[in-house]
Amino acid sequence: MINEINDTIMAIATPPGAGALGVIRVSGSRAIQNVNALFNSKDLSTQPGFTLHYGHIVKGNTLIDEVLLSLFRSPKSFTGEDVVEISCHGSSYILNQVLELLLKQGVRLAKPGEFTQRAFLNGKMDLSQAEAVADLIASDSEASHKLAMQQMKGGFKLRIDYLRNQLINFASLLELELDFGEEDVEFAERTELLKLVLEVKNVVSELVDSFKMGNVFKNGVYTVIAGRPNAGKSTLLNVLLNEDRAIVSDVAGTTRDTIEEQLNINGLIFRLVDTAGIREASDQVEQLGVARTLESVKRSSVLVYVYDATLPQQDVASDLEKLAYSPMATLVIANKTDLLTDLNSIPEKHLKICAKLQSDLAIIQIKEALFNLAMLDNVIKDDIVISNLRHVEALRRTLEALNQVIKGLENGLTGDLLAFELRQALHYLGIITGEVTTDDLLENIFRNFCIGK
Repeated sequence: MINEINDTIMAIATPPGAGALGVIRVSGSRAIQNVNALFNSKDLSTQPGFTLHYGHIVKGNTLIDEVLLSLFRSPKSFTGEDVVEISCHGSSYILNQVLELLLKQGVRLAKPGEFTQRAFLNGKMDLSQAEAVADLIASDSEASHKLAMQQMKGGFKLRIDYLRNQLINFASLLELELDFGEEDVEFAERTELLKLVLEVKNVVSELVDSFKMGNVFKNGVYTVIAGRPNAGKSTLLNVLLNEDRAIVSDVAGTTRDTIEEQLNINGLIFRLVDTAGIREASDQVEQLGVARTLESVKRSSVLVYVYDATLPQQDVASDLEKLAYSPMATLVIANKTDLLTDLNSIPEKHLKICAKLQSDLAIIQIKEALFNLAMLDNVIKDDIVISNLRHVEALRRTLEALNQVIKGLENGLTGDLLAFELRQALHYLGIITGEVTTDDLLENIFRNFCIGK
């Protein structure tokens, strides 16, 4: 893809299927010229950027469609190149006709993410911002949207650039010492270097620690509903979703496999998983269901343990001891409280409900408890939160290199070895923003984008 950067490219930028509008995006040095050849209303080559133009796309003397063109001139466009966006009617026939006409003009079809890749290569954004474009498109909640917007604004890039610049200054002094090796001089004062490295390490550590929260914002909270058969797990799922998603029956063991659905609470996605009841299974199918339940519980961030309020508390404690893993958050719900005349036997911290009555108050309490368990009382504000696995891995490698620098300073390591470890730290920080990159890395990142972006 890198070798084709001078080509003019095109793609349908709107979702597939019939719609009121369909948009074709064209980018490259010949974008205006190529579209101009199909547009019979005015000469686009004389028009300024940031303008709209009404007219017709024609094939010889045949009218293809009535369109509106958006014109952007280099370098003031998304890709940094000349860009024309053609707003057609949403017919797949019309869109394909326009694509065929552009193909004859020498425009080629874009690959996934190629428009955003060109924006990166042309200096319109760094690599972390480019990845945030894909996150923004995929965002399906307020939290994931805010996270992507925060990264696109460049706050993370500025933080990384600051850290790199701080380390580059000292790395340069260490490199300078190597030129005067026989004279035994120190340009980089070791006490100041240690102080700086410790400060940078603290910032990098905070960014790494934020990944757990960022992953929740981006991918949702994996929440497993577990308990014994006939405790009301499926009823609870249905009540929370406000639909009959799971089969409810008085027969124990109705749910034999996991059922996963999404629930949006205050802008945060919870991936709710209803599971098979935990007991000594009576047949092979149920055994597999119980095994999957236990596997799902191990992977969960939040465990919702539902039990029949008539169950002895020692049995509840026994179940929780088997199910709850650190650092999993646990919400314990006593269901079927209508069967009790005295609720004093139920611990105060357990939520007391009767799921089949579908009480609005109970639903509100459960949702509030889930949200609080996810530790999201303070949604994304101005703090930098990491949600990209590639970024956090690079930051962890940076930490390893910084720890080696600290160890080297404590042991009186020579300047050349310290400089090597500092270069390693700078290398991994550069990987995040694209200061250091390879064709393979770029191909791997952008091939996961949708076509047209």
